Amino acid sequence: MNKDIYAVIMAGGTGTRFWPFSREKKPKQFLDVLGIGKSLLQLTYDRFAEIVPEENILIVSNEIYEEIIMEQLPNINSHQVLSEPIKRNTAPCIAYAAYKIRKKNPNAVMVISPSDHTIFGDRKFQQVINDAVSAAKGNHNLMTVGIKPNRPETGYGYIQFLDSSETVKKVKTFTEKPELKIAQKFLESGDFVWNAGIFIWSINAIVKAFEKNMPDLANIFEEGSGHFFEEGERDFIQSAYTQCKSISIDFGVMEKSDDVYVVLGDFGWSDLGSWDSLHEIKDKDEDNNVLEAETILYNSKNNYFRANSDKLIIAQDLDGFLVADFDDVLVICKKDAESKFREFVADVKEKKGEGLL
Repeated sequence: MNKDIYAVIMAGGTGTRFWPFSREKKPKQFLDVLGIGKSLLQLTYDRFAEIVPEENILIVSNEIYEEIIMEQLPNINSHQVLSEPIKRNTAPCIAYAAYKIRKKNPNAVMVISPSDHTIFGDRKFQQVINDAVSAAKGNHNLMTVGIKPNRPETGYGYIQFLDSSETVKKVKTFTEKPELKIAQKFLESGDFVWNAGIFIWSINAIVKAFEKNMPDLANIFEEGSGHFFEEGERDFIQSAYTQCKSISIDFGVMEKSDDVYVVLGDFGWSDLGSWDSLHEIKDKDEDNNVLEAETILYNSKNNYFRANSDKLIIAQDLDGFLVADFDDVLVICKKDAESKFREFVADVKEKKGEGLL
């Protein structure tokens, strides 16, 4: 295994769109969402452990999840868990990992991945990552993974690439969550792919990109380089994060850079961003219902039924609904209403307090 390859798994999200299954104390990356006995974080870790030395796998997350991370990944040590004191989106998260890795191995290549995505073709995925890592060595290219779309999805970001015979293709444009008509045109054009949010680059490339596009952020972590892997690291990070703006790596770096490339992937992927996306990959009955509860249904199709108890759910004339019963919360809403879940959570917090979150 190549000791210069590092995997950085981002595991700090709160999984609001999967509430009430996903809660603040245990969001979706720590849950057995697929019902196979492992959390999404564990599956992501195992996937990278096939191609990256285990000591080179880092987990970046909120400090409140330290204990559960160590519990679910008993093979890692405390230096592999990068604890963030406050939420600051993905740019500070990646900067923290990059500058820490640089202190240990300035020749490293980083692979950054969300912790809560599902990949069904692990071997194909690993080949794509290996191709990207090979292309990232010794240059200043910033690479991302693009998924070949199979439908005009409006919930994903899109990457347009310049067609070529090369495995790694130059990125032309980024587009965030287009309207349906535009997504349909993207699909028909053949030169757009879904943005998987997986990034590959050398340490030198991303540090230079931060210095050019986000100099304030670069200065913060450059000044703290002496604290990494030392007792003062946590105190430094507590101070550093109060100085960091909340901004994504896409807006902060990728969309500003001229050296962005994409590697195309076709390995069965879902970002599991909503109940609707989970419905897509689950087993369904003849009426396209996901049944994770005892049910008696009448003229009901395209629904997702889930209950943690032995409660019987009886439904009539439902089409495209989520019915989710989690002991203290019952949710009944349109299955594709992912944008409403932030509103649901905000209203519950205001009217019922934080106990149900």
